[in-house]
Amino acid sequence: MDTENNTNTGTQGTDEMDCEKGTTSEFKQVKSKKNKKRKMGDAEMDSEDIVARKRPDFPPISGDKLKGGSDEMRKVAVPAHRYTPLKENWLKIFTPIVEHLQLQVRFNLKTRNVEIKTCKETQDIGALTKAADFVKAFVLGFQVEDALALIRLDELFLETFDVTDVKPLKGDHLSRAIGRIAGKGGKTKFTIENVTRTRIVLADTKIHILGSFQNIKMARTAICNLILGSPPSKVYGNIRAVASRAAERF
Repeated sequence: MDTENNTNTGTQGTDEMDCEKGTTSEFKQVKSKKNKKRKMGDAEMDSEDIVARKRPDFPPISGDKLKGGSDEMRKVAVPAHRYTPLKENWLKIFTPIVEHLQLQVRFNLKTRNVEIKTCKETQDIGALTKAADFVKAFVLGFQVEDALALIRLDELFLETFDVTDVKPLKGDHLSRAIGRIAGKGGKTKFTIENVTRTRIVLADTKIHILGSFQNIKMARTAICNLILGSPPSKVYGNIRAVASRAAERF
């Protein structure tokens, strides 16, 4: 009996040992993926910091080198009805382009274009575009003082559209639409300009607007409503509401 008990206990012990060995061989401790991701993220951050430190710091390039050494030119065509105003205001147009923007400008009598050209003294890369926009604004009918804002300020734009783009009108209907935009003695036009802080030129069926992007949008909406037949009083109310909301936002 004793021998049998010993053999049973011996077999049980060996079975337990085998089970323990089996569990240790079969089950392995799995590392969590979160730790791996964190480590990888830290490694990436470290590598980005190293790259950021190693980035070279170059000095700014002068305008002369950036344009490649060759002079650029822009031409702005002048219609016949703007020759006299151009002649009278030439000194006001010439001075800011030459003195402030360091460009060369001339009026070509043969081609009847205002030609603007860069030179060695030109520092600003965007000076040529600013000067071309300034001359174009004057040619479209804006006052020199208003057009000068295109040189002084960066976020000003010109927008042009036709009355017939909004609604295909003809004859007296077209004349009445233009009259609604202008108002009696230009009252409606001046009101839209003052509320939206823009400048508007009515040239036959063409409408030119000068101002910032948001202000041009407000003025264009008001003019489109007038073309479509809305009474001026309703348009005034809408503009003032939109302008007050924009003022509160900014």
